[in-house]
Amino acid sequence: MTTQQLIENTIAFVKKELENAEGGHDWFHVERVYKNALLISKTEDVSVLVVSLGALLHDIADSKFYNGDETIGPKKARNFLESQNISEEIITHIIKIIENISFKGGNKKQVFHSNELAVLQDADRLDAIGAIGIARCFSYGGFKDRKLYDPDIAPNLNMSPAEYKASTSPTINHFYEKLLLLKNKMNTPSGKQIAKNRHEYMEGFLKQFYEECDGEF
Repeated sequence: MTTQQLIENTIAFVKKELENAEGGHDWFHVERVYKNALLISKTEDVSVLVVSLGALLHDIADSKFYNGDETIGPKKARNFLESQNISEEIITHIIKIIENISFKGGNKKQVFHSNELAVLQDADRLDAIGAIGIARCFSYGGFKDRKLYDPDIAPNLNMSPAEYKASTSPTINHFYEKLLLLKNKMNTPSGKQIAKNRHEYMEGFLKQFYEECDGEF
């Protein structure tokens, strides 16, 4: 099987699996992460195959939509990759990426490291900030029926992974609990540069948001 056929098979599999997914975690999210990852890979020493497959499969079963079960995604990815006759070495690497890519509150120590994971973390985090990040944030908040904003509920910046997963705080709080933290958690030079611009866009949005809340014109 050619690499191109493998990528096409993977895209078809992911599109089918995510056809009814929430708007911020659907095929188009995966496609954006895939494009971000390929862009960043141009200046990094990585296996483009691992980066490509990791990007396409990274959210194949996000635990947020499976009662917090973090084992389903890796299992689905492994079953698919084995059906494509991928080597065990590559499969293991991709599974470790899927298990370690998520933010999880930013307070969990990461024990697995690779250049490919660094690229994919940046690619995924870039889609969580800027204009798209803002749209995804409110899409998910609406999906979970969360408050838009409540000035009496302060952001919690010291959550454990379990607390972060169980959080029901207002959507605006998520900017402080995750989105605004991502700029300083980027791994690659390309990721850091792109994140800087998107971070500034979010700061401008929040300034406008609070001005409108306060009745300023």
